[in-house]
Amino acid sequence: MKNKTKVKNKLGNTPSTIIAFRYVLIALIITIILMVIIPKVLNYGPGSINTEFDVQMSNISYNTQFLIILCAIIFLIVFFTKILLRDIDAWYKSPKNTKYSDIEKIKKIRLKCFQLPYFFFAFEILVPSVIAFIILSITGGHSGIMIFKIVSLLTSMTALLAVVSFIFSKDLYDEILSNTYVEGFDIGMKTGIRKTMNLVILPIFLATILLVVTVGYSASVIEKEDVLFKTYNRSLSETFDAEREYEIEEIKQLANQIYLYNSNDTIFILHQDDSVENLKGSINVNYFVKEYIKQLSALSDGRIYDSYGVDTQGSSIKLQLPNNEICYVGIIYEVFSATALRFLIISGLFSMFIASLIIYIYGTSLSKSLHQIYKGFKNICDNKDKSTLLPVISNDEIGDLVQSFNEIQKLNTSHIEDIQNKQNMLIERERLASLGQMVGGIAHSLKTPIFSISGGIEGLIELVDEFDSSIEDPTVNDQDMHEIAKDMEVWLAKMRTQLSYMSEVITTVKGQAVTLSGDDSVEFTIEELFSHTNILMKHELQSALVTLKIENKVSNSVILKGNINSLVQVLNNLISNSIQAYEGAPNKSIELKSRIENDKIIISVKDYGPGLPDIVKEKIFKEMVTTKGKEGTGIGIFMSYAMIKAKFNGDIKFETSKKGTEFIIYLPLKK
Repeated sequence: MKNKTKVKNKLGNTPSTIIAFRYVLIALIITIILMVIIPKVLNYGPGSINTEFDVQMSNISYNTQFLIILCAIIFLIVFFTKILLRDIDAWYKSPKNTKYSDIEKIKKIRLKCFQLPYFFFAFEILVPSVIAFIILSITGGHSGIMIFKIVSLLTSMTALLAVVSFIFSKDLYDEILSNTYVEGFDIGMKTGIRKTMNLVILPIFLATILLVVTVGYSASVIEKEDVLFKTYNRSLSETFDAEREYEIEEIKQLANQIYLYNSNDTIFILHQDDSVENLKGSINVNYFVKEYIKQLSALSDGRIYDSYGVDTQGSSIKLQLPNNEICYVGIIYEVFSATALRFLIISGLFSMFIASLIIYIYGTSLSKSLHQIYKGFKNICDNKDKSTLLPVISNDEIGDLVQSFNEIQKLNTSHIEDIQNKQNMLIERERLASLGQMVGGIAHSLKTPIFSISGGIEGLIELVDEFDSSIEDPTVNDQDMHEIAKDMEVWLAKMRTQLSYMSEVITTVKGQAVTLSGDDSVEFTIEELFSHTNILMKHELQSALVTLKIENKVSNSVILKGNINSLVQVLNNLISNSIQAYEGAPNKSIELKSRIENDKIIISVKDYGPGLPDIVKEKIFKEMVTTKGKEGTGIGIFMSYAMIKAKFNGDIKFETSKKGTEFIIYLPLKK
């Protein structure tokens, strides 16, 4: 993992503070934008917001409503970020020498950094809309259609900005993930590029469609209501004279003569005592309409608005009655267009379907291309494919990635060949070095049988001379001749045994003298393997005063196939390391055992030395490491591991403690 100081200097503050600040800033931007566009898009009546009339209708003003929503969102943002990111904050505040001491905490932090962007993404889209819906419903004065329009606008804006914040906040999470990297730790369920594309792009389409539907519908309604207002306003102006005094019955008579373009349109009289008398139509005149007529209709030439953004409007005129009383004659009408709304919704859903289909198809194609590259790299890592190149089928970043993969594949093939050549060279050098040490031991081992054979020859010479002088000696009988022959047979038997031993030694040494990098494959048994090993290690074991205890539980009917000389050298390396583990202490023993278990032949070499040091345990089999200082190369164990893996498709493991070390070889049992 990287040094933490660099990251902290870059961040300046704790991650939760930075994340909270970004989301609060986004919430503030959304609030300002919506505060400006909602009255225009939903065609609020002049003077209906941020006035005493607004407070009278909604209990609190328009700006106060937004302020409450903003404060609630800010509180939730700060609360959740501080709670959810407290582990990450604690990690940043911890002393430098303890930052990576608890690996489980690091894993938890990494998991949160992977999951939280998606949590806050959903939070930004859903929570503001839910809060707005609750507050608008509680404060009153807001119809269902108006709440729907506001929530739709809010959702569209939050969806767009959620995508932006998702993209820009991931850099901080990615920075933390980069600086808390733990090899081999999975940071969560794979999302896949197709899912990520859907997550980022579909909300943009959804937000755009909601915005287009809401704004498009409002625009069509505004155009329709303008036409109706001008028509009905002209009818009222032509029917009534606002400067003269009317009797109420005359007003009713004249009002009933006004032509209404829709059966639902309503003409009514609002009396001074706030009572309403419907003359035609079925639309109810509510409290909002009555108060708007009395307080604000004069601001818009008699235009009437029913609540905020509701698709019911009208026109009114103020008339004088006797005794200085007044009344209002008004016409209210619906501008709601079910056909237009249905068309916009269906168009939006169809566009959403097409967009989803396109994203799915393109995402699948992109995912397939990336998966092909992934499989290629995985094959390289698994050492399965060393030469196959991928076809370049696009002239974009994916094509560049494929070309880069092909270059890596070529370099990988070249490097593997180079490594194999160098490995063979190192193995050959190690083999020759081991062979040089072995020759001295073999020479010493051959002295005994040579001296024995030399003594046998001298004995035979004497017996031959005795036999020759006895031929004409009358005192020598047949029984004496048979005794001479019997002594000759004894000497010959001794010489035959020694010659057989020498032949076996020479054959074994010859096998080790050949190049071990070859692919010579023969059939052999565990007994033959152990015999060759014992012959070659006999002198080194005797010199160190160490006993090799052999225990073979594998029947001679079990045949192995491969390069026996390679396997002999592996055992020689392991036994030699065990001898050196005793550091010259006499009267020690090494156990060489074999058995069959779970369709595998298991061969073990165990000593009772002090065990392997920690530095060796961490690096063994991964690189050439030695405990012999300048006298060792570390290639023996590394080469043994490579041979077992490459030439026998097996495995080698070890167990070590202060009471000794055991290397265990697993060879697959061929049926």
